Amino acid sequence: MTESKKETAQDSTILKVENLEVSYGGIQALKGLSFEVKAGEIVSLIGANGAGKTTTLRAISALVPYKGNVEFKTKSGTVTSLSKVQQHEIVTFGLAHSPEGRGIFPNLTVLENLVMGSYSRNDKEEIAKDLERCFVSFPRLRERSKQKAGTLSGGEQQMLAIWRALMAKPSLLLLDEPSLGLAPLIVAQIFEIIKDVNKEGVTILLVEQNARMALKVSNRAYVVETGKISLSGTGKSLLDDPRIVASYLGGH
Repeated sequence: MTESKKETAQDSTILKVENLEVSYGGIQALKGLSFEVKAGEIVSLIGANGAGKTTTLRAISALVPYKGNVEFKTKSGTVTSLSKVQQHEIVTFGLAHSPEGRGIFPNLTVLENLVMGSYSRNDKEEIAKDLERCFVSFPRLRERSKQKAGTLSGGEQQMLAIWRALMAKPSLLLLDEPSLGLAPLIVAQIFEIIKDVNKEGVTILLVEQNARMALKVSNRAYVVETGKISLSGTGKSLLDDPRIVASYLGGH
C-alpha cells in the first residue's frame, strides 16, 4: 500500500505547458512549445542561446504575455491555469522563480533580500527556521547578512538569488542559468544545493547552459530549438545520445 501511494505521488503532474507561444514584436520566440513536469523531479531545458529557454520560464511566471496554457498544481492540490491569475498570486500558489542575472536587490542587505523572498508567508517561526537552513547551507551568507547584496561576489549573489526564491517555500522552483559566469568550484556547489533542495521535496525546472551538469542531475530533460521541443528523454539517455554529445557536450 505504501509503495503504491509513493508511485502515485511521483507520477503526479505539477506543471503542464501546452502550445506555448511568445512573440517579441515581429519575432516569435516560442512556437507551440509543450512539456510537463512531475512532482519531485528535476527537469532541465537545454539548448543553444536564443532557443527560447529563458522565455519559457518567464512565460510560466507571467513575466511576458503568451498564448497557450500553463497549468500548475498549487500547494492545496488544486490545478490552476496560470494565465487566469494575477502575476503576484503565482508565488502564493507555490511557484518561485530564480531569474537569469540573479535579480537581487543590490541596495538591500543580504538578510533583507532573504526576508523579501518570504513576503507571501506569515509563519514567522518557520521563516526563521528557513533562514537558519539557508545560513547553514551557505555560511558566507550568514557572514555577510548585514552587507549590501550588490557588494557580494558573483557566486555569493547566485546563492542569495536561489535562497531568496526558496524563502517563498515553493513546491516548484524555476531556476534560470544558475551557473552562468561562475568558477567551476562554485558551479559544483550550486549543483549540490540543487540536488539537496530536490531531496527535501522541491520540484525543479532548470534552464542551464552547462548541459552536461544539468543532465547529470536531471530525471528528465527537453531540448529546445528555435522555440520548439525537438527532443526529450531521461537525463542519462540524453547524456549518451550522440546528437546531444555533438551539439551540446563538446563532442565527447
